Amino acid sequence: MTGRSAASLGLAGCHDCGLVSRITGQGCACPRCGAVLHLRKPDSLGRAWALLIASYILYVPANVLPIMETSSLFGAQSDTILSGVVFLWRSGSWDLALIVFAASIVVPLSKLFALTYLLLAVGRARVSQPLQKARLYRVIEFVGKWSMLDIYVVALLATVVKFQSLANISAAPGAVAFGAVVILTMLAAQSFDPRLIWDASERGARPARAAAGRRLPSATGTSIRGEPTR
Repeated sequence: MTGRSAASLGLAGCHDCGLVSRITGQGCACPRCGAVLHLRKPDSLGRAWALLIASYILYVPANVLPIMETSSLFGAQSDTILSGVVFLWRSGSWDLALIVFAASIVVPLSKLFALTYLLLAVGRARVSQPLQKARLYRVIEFVGKWSMLDIYVVALLATVVKFQSLANISAAPGAVAFGAVVILTMLAAQSFDPRLIWDASERGARPARAAAGRRLPSATGTSIRGEPTR
């Protein structure tokens, strides 16, 4: 059993206060807070695609450029994300290496691929399994905050090391690129309107319902006794 969407009934929820109101025309304002009402986020797919493509571009320097630079009496050293993971693994901190690898490589890539999958799915004429795709979007929103773990580690190490006057640790250009990737993917997820999933699913269901209606028997048939019915 499927119900009608609020957009088909001319209803929209305010993005600021959450009040559901009926839209009477373009530029209609919320009666409670005065914010402009929209049935869907304006230019949701275009803005999400732009932010997502920028995230893909910045993901390369985020992993190629050094993310941390260490200088001490014994010399200076620059580490990328992967070299830091390898160093932690070889030094015996395999648990920390797995956490950094998951938060810095697996989570950002999975989020990029998942957003790409949702955008491609919504752009098609029909979306199958909309409930699973809506759940995937909620997972993307939940795990997004853990993508900044590398930046937290660099900031924590820099604070501890400088406090103990052991060495000098500073963030390298890779950290800036990685932080930009995280921010852009978060903005892309916020720009994407998950209600478009159900809109695309409803568009695909209309031809199927119309085809099923055409296959129904006509009102004029034959009775059990062989007499025509009307």
